[in-house]
Amino acid sequence: MLASPSVAESVYVGNANVDGALDAGWLLGYFKPAGDIRHSADVEIKWGVHPPGDQRAQWATGEVRTALLVLISGRFRVDLPGREVMLAKQGDYVIWGPGVDHSWYAEEASVVLTVRWPSVPGYAVRNTQV
Repeated sequence: MLASPSVAESVYVGNANVDGALDAGWLLGYFKPAGDIRHSADVEIKWGVHPPGDQRAQWATGEVRTALLVLISGRFRVDLPGREVMLAKQGDYVIWGPGVDHSWYAEEASVVLTVRWPSVPGYAVRNTQV
């Protein structure tokens, strides 16, 4: 008979600003230690805090995951092949699938929530921006 995890092992309470600072904004994914409730092979979640003018250093290419980016505050541009998406109102979002290259630019100080799936080992968390 398998022992069920204790409540302490099955619950994590934190702050996205504090915890996100430890892994370039990433709160949940394969890169968290095995056994940590935040470890997941299914999904990655990022709390991105971007000062005005912050931008992705280079286009992300060869992506194998699906991504959802939701604007919490600010004004944030997502660049996709042949298309520019401006997230300007709280709750605006964009989703793109595997194989879609992308980049981004913070038009104003912005907070965005990114969800990617699946969580794929091999991507360097500290160097991966979205």
